[in-house]
Amino acid sequence: GKKILTQHPMREEAKHSVRILLAEDNPVNQKLAKLMLTKAGYKVEVANDGQEAVQKHRTGPDLFDLIFMDVQMPGMDGLKATKAIRRLESELRNASRKSQAGDESDKGIKPETPHIPIVAMTAHTMEGHQEKCLEAGMDDYIPKPINRERVFEIINKWVLTSKPV
Repeated sequence: GKKILTQHPMREEAKHSVRILLAEDNPVNQKLAKLMLTKAGYKVEVANDGQEAVQKHRTGPDLFDLIFMDVQMPGMDGLKATKAIRRLESELRNASRKSQAGDESDKGIKPETPHIPIVAMTAHTMEGHQEKCLEAGMDDYIPKPINRERVFEIINKWVLTSKPV
């Protein structure tokens, strides 16, 4: 274990470049989660419902590194929003493949659209609920009320380990 010491400052650096989209309709939960994340040094943007989350992702597919998605939201819930984002990603991927196949001059303009990790936040820890989240295209899931350690573990797993330092 000496390696951890040298890595720590870099991890901190990586942390400050992590941008999180928080989709949550409950103002109290929003505040708590946002505070928890910003205090830890992450940049957080809030979407008040699924529709807004999809909108924000559509506007800037590469603006965020991770989405925390509340599952139970009025209107478009987290599962529907996730499906919409995954659909969007595959459309963008197809479009970028087409443009790459076509004209040589615009090569490298459109990077490959990354798969954004979407983490469900759900009060339902019932059997089968996790499968539903994963089927919708979510990558992971956090039971509510959300637990700090678990949140940071998830960010670590999905973002920091895959981010080039």
